[in-house]
Amino acid sequence: MAAALLIIFYLLFPVVAIWLAGRYALFNKLGAVVICYIAGIILGNIGVMPAGIAALQNPLMLVTISLALPLMFFSVDVRRWSRLAGKSLLSFMLQILSILIVATLGFFVFRGWVGEETWKLAGMFVGVYTGGTVNLGAIATALRTDQTLYLAAHTSDVIVSSVYLLILMTVGQRLFLRFLPAFRPAETTAPETEFEFDSYTGIFARKTIVPLLGALGLAVLIFVAGGLSFLIFTEGVAFVTAILTISTLGIVFSFVPAIRKIAMTYQAGNYFILIFCLVVSSMADFNRLVSTAPIMIAYVTFTVLACLMLHAALAALFKIDADTVIITSVAGICSPPLVPMVAAALKNKEIVLSGVITGIIGWVVGTYLGITLSYLLR
Repeated sequence: MAAALLIIFYLLFPVVAIWLAGRYALFNKLGAVVICYIAGIILGNIGVMPAGIAALQNPLMLVTISLALPLMFFSVDVRRWSRLAGKSLLSFMLQILSILIVATLGFFVFRGWVGEETWKLAGMFVGVYTGGTVNLGAIATALRTDQTLYLAAHTSDVIVSSVYLLILMTVGQRLFLRFLPAFRPAETTAPETEFEFDSYTGIFARKTIVPLLGALGLAVLIFVAGGLSFLIFTEGVAFVTAILTISTLGIVFSFVPAIRKIAMTYQAGNYFILIFCLVVSSMADFNRLVSTAPIMIAYVTFTVLACLMLHAALAALFKIDADTVIITSVAGICSPPLVPMVAAALKNKEIVLSGVITGIIGWVVGTYLGITLSYLLR
C-alpha cells in the first residue's frame, strides 16, 4: 500500500509543481524542477519511505529519463541548423570546446576532494553545460552516479547558474563589449519565432492529446529497443548502451515530419524529467548532501566561470560579437528555455532563434560528449 501511494505521489506531484510555478511569483522563480527537488528531499528524509523502496526507485529513474529523451528529441528540427548564421554556430562550437577543456581540467583539480566518482561528474558537467537537465539526468543514469552526488551537483548548478544569469542579464553585455564587437543586425530580419517551453495549456484538447499519446507510444517502443541492451551486455555497459540507443532513435524519428510536428512532445518529455528529479531527490541523504555542498558549489563555480571566460577569450580571436557570445553561452550553460528571457534583457530579439537552435544542438550532442569524456577520464 505504501509503495502504491509513493508511485502515485511520484507521478502526480509534478502537476502540483507546474501549477505552483505558473500561479505564484516565488515558485515561478524557483521553477518546477527545484520545487520537485525540495519536495523529494523532504519526502526522503522524514522517515516515511517504506523499506526496500530502492528496488522501485531505480527502475523508475531509468524509465522516466528513457521516455523523456525521445519525447524531447521528437521536436528537434535538424534542418533549421543549416539556416543558422555561421557566427552563432561557431560561437556554440567554442562553448562546447570550452566546457570539454574546463571539465577535463576540473577533473584533475577536484578529484582529490570529490572522490572516485569525479570522472562521472566531469561528463555530467559537459552534458548539462551543452544542453541542460535532460543530458545531466541521462548521463547520471547511464553512469549509475550516486544519487546524493548527482543531487549535490544539480543543486549547486541551480545556485551558480542563477548568479551567472543575473550577471549576464545586468552587466554582462557591458563587460563583454570591452573586448568583443557589438552586434550588427542582419539586413533582412527573419520573422520572429515563438518558442513555448513551459506552457501546458491545451495539452488535453483532443487535437493535441491523441497524437501526443501516439508519440508516447513510440517513445515506449524506443525504450523497449534500448532495453534490449540488458539482454546483450553486462549491466554497467547496458546502461550506457541503452541511453545512447534511446537518444539516437529519438533523433532519427525527429526526421519524420509527422512526428516532429506533434505538439507538446517537449512538454511531455519535461514532465518525465520532473518525475525523474522527484525520484532522485527522494533517494538523497540530506546529511551527506549538506556535507558535500561546499566543495560541489566550488567545483560548479569553477566550471561555469572558467567555461565562460575561455568561451569569451576564444570568441575574441574570431571577432564574434558580444550578444552572440552571451546567448550561445546561455544556450549551453542554462538550456534553450531561458534564451528568450536573456534576449529580452539584452533588447535583441534577433538572437532568439540562434540561441534556441544552438541550445537544441546541445541537447542532441551533450549526452554523447559527456559519456565519451567520462570514459576517457575514468
